[in-house]
Amino acid sequence: MSDTGEPAIELPDEDRCAFCDYLTGRRPYTVLWRENRVATLVTREQRGIAHLLILPVEHVPSLLHLPDEDAERMMIAVRDAGLTIDGAYERPGIAVWQNNGVAAHQAIPHLHFHVAGTLPSGGTDFGTVPELPVEETDAIARRLAPFVPDRRSSQRRLDTRFDNTAT
Repeated sequence: MSDTGEPAIELPDEDRCAFCDYLTGRRPYTVLWRENRVATLVTREQRGIAHLLILPVEHVPSLLHLPDEDAERMMIAVRDAGLTIDGAYERPGIAVWQNNGVAAHQAIPHLHFHVAGTLPSGGTDFGTVPELPVEETDAIARRLAPFVPDRRSSQRRLDTRFDNTAT
């Protein structure tokens, strides 16, 4: 901690937060589900077989800035993302990772967890991967949607494009 009580890590510079833009609809992105405090997105850079991002709806720069009251919600969403991928794709493993600060390769200064099903060769792809169009990430979301746990359905809202029960 610094003298000001703030975490000492160096955060990436970004004039505008891409994740905040996605969550407010300023930029197109596939939001699989959203709750009051947490959202789950299908990333356009698929590094595994179904690669999701779990992030707080409110801008939180890193894990070190996450309020206690949101920590449990985030971890439940991370677990549920793994269950969703497991149900839809039956991968032999689920990878979870999260980076804080420039030195740890955090690229966007908004807390997010990566959850991805493992590749046939094992692990996930940390090299250069293509950026998929939203239509392709929407197709991934449609495959995942039937497997989203609904234990907190009063808070969790699937995007209506992927919710077969929405009328």
